[in-house]
Amino acid sequence: MTANDPVSGSGDAAINAAEKRAEQTRHRNLPQFDDLPIPADTSNLREGPNLHDACLALLPLVGVWRGEGEVVYPTIEGPFKFGQQVTFAHDGRPFLFYEARSWLLDEEGNVIRPAARETGFWRPQADDTIEVLLTHSSGILELYYGTPRTQTSWEIGTDLVSRTASAKDVTAAKRLYGLVNNGDLAYVEERAMVGRPMQPHTSAYLQRIVG
Repeated sequence: MTANDPVSGSGDAAINAAEKRAEQTRHRNLPQFDDLPIPADTSNLREGPNLHDACLALLPLVGVWRGEGEVVYPTIEGPFKFGQQVTFAHDGRPFLFYEARSWLLDEEGNVIRPAARETGFWRPQADDTIEVLLTHSSGILELYYGTPRTQTSWEIGTDLVSRTASAKDVTAAKRLYGLVNNGDLAYVEERAMVGRPMQPHTSAYLQRIVG
């Protein structure tokens, strides 16, 4: 990827530091109904069903993360700041549920309005390939393939992009996720859209709030 790589430092050190930080987040989990006849989603590996063995390469992602980022592209007036919450959860089966909710911020960090929203599934395969299916509230559907780069970083790129008639013209995207600074989550995304070649679009730095 041409954007700055968010992955740095020792993977083992990051995991150890994340465990120490979990002293403040381990007691939190997703709000749940307690009368479902099937296992509920969990973003806390200490609660709920065991993580499926197929998802072990994605284990560090499981949790709820919150922070801020920046969106920029030649076709917008930005860069703009945004806040974001990202959820990786599981129900014991061989995939992770994913959701990201964003909100625009002004220069002082005040919330302007809700922004991008996306949801989907991360599906690790036996050959270390990761299939990622994402649906955006803006009318975009994306199928990514990727692999773990290290124990604490993951890179994915689109194999297919589909869109509704009213959606923006997006043709391709790449994302790189990684644990940084002893356990925080950062990512960079590149996009090719509205006739422009692949280039940086969004980036964010998130801290764990659950798990």
